[in-house]
Amino acid sequence: MTQGFRIKISRRFLRVWGRNLKVYRKSWKISFIPPFLEPLFYLIAFGVGLSALVGNIRYQGSDISYMSFIAPALIGVSIMYNSFFETTYASFVRMYYQKTFDAMLATPLSLEEVITGEIVWGATKSFIAAAIMMGVISFFGFIRFPEGLLILPLAVLGGIAFGSIGMFFTGIVANIEMFNLPVFLFITPMFLFSGTFFPLENLPQWAQKAATLFPLTHLVNLSRAFSFGQIHISLLWEIGYLLLFSLIFFPLALLKMQQRLIK
Repeated sequence: MTQGFRIKISRRFLRVWGRNLKVYRKSWKISFIPPFLEPLFYLIAFGVGLSALVGNIRYQGSDISYMSFIAPALIGVSIMYNSFFETTYASFVRMYYQKTFDAMLATPLSLEEVITGEIVWGATKSFIAAAIMMGVISFFGFIRFPEGLLILPLAVLGGIAFGSIGMFFTGIVANIEMFNLPVFLFITPMFLFSGTFFPLENLPQWAQKAATLFPLTHLVNLSRAFSFGQIHISLLWEIGYLLLFSLIFFPLALLKMQQRLIK
């Protein structure tokens, strides 16, 4: 049992971030391939195949091509995937199998600094993936600049939000196989029903309301708005939701990891 939940974080968490960066730099060429090829595969599949069947769609009162609709959403999905899977499977391997957490906790680093470094690293992976995907999608003209550059800080915010929830699950699962449950029950429904591949207006009213609870819905809405160059006051609600989500699950992640690791 823990003796009480307390947060002790200093800039030393950057040591953890730096350690992960050094490991990443050794295999960056392999890590570069998925965010580079993924949008190409989607754009080819939907652009050549499904887009020919769908044609233009109605979105916020305007007719846009289907490819223009899904391209920014792919960035939002990539932000979610990179941070969530980094702080679940990758962090679990470092914690349980490689014993990296044990080694770091033998230094002056606190547990909160280790976990913070992991979450910030997950957000960094989201930032890198978003930047690569923006480069690919921009080549096809689906991002308007300079407004589209706002996707980069959005990637950090979304990365912290999904990195925190990922670390929360890492603190409660019994073994690595149990990550299949949050992936199936949390990540997959968001991937399908957060307005990624079709407007939420196509769903029943109750499903639209349920979709607003998904952080990916707000991440996709912001990514589209920045890509289209549509900056308006209502976006503060979307940003506020992601901030609130982060403020809730970041301390919860710290708490659950403390309960798991500090006996």
